Amino acid sequence: MTDAPTLYPTLLYEDAKAAIGQLEEAFGFRRTAFYEADDGTVLHAEVACGNGAVMVGTKGRGGVFSEAMSGAGPAGVYVVVSDVDAHCARARRAGAEILMEPTDQDYGSRDYMARDLEGNVWSFGTYVPELSG
Repeated sequence: MTDAPTLYPTLLYEDAKAAIGQLEEAFGFRRTAFYEADDGTVLHAEVACGNGAVMVGTKGRGGVFSEAMSGAGPAGVYVVVSDVDAHCARARRAGAEILMEPTDQDYGSRDYMARDLEGNVWSFGTYVPELSG
């Protein structure tokens, strides 16, 4: 196995193109894959940040995964960033809803929270989980 991440959150959006745009502009993700149907529906996309990525698609397009996710509510995703304050400023300039300003946590991290266009909560911070064991 390579050193590539083995965990990829997957989010479905009513307007996946707008969501991808916000992830790129406000949160600094970069698009690494993008597949759409003839009608413009996003079938599958991948946006990366650091060495992690999120898979994105359009809600309600059919199929087992789409049906299984049909009643799902907003999700929460945590992303490690080196400069929380600068990252938050970028998100604010791009119009993201900031839920929590950059805050020093008791466990040593500095974090902030934002909500995307469809209600998912994104936490950005300096804490890096220990994965040994």
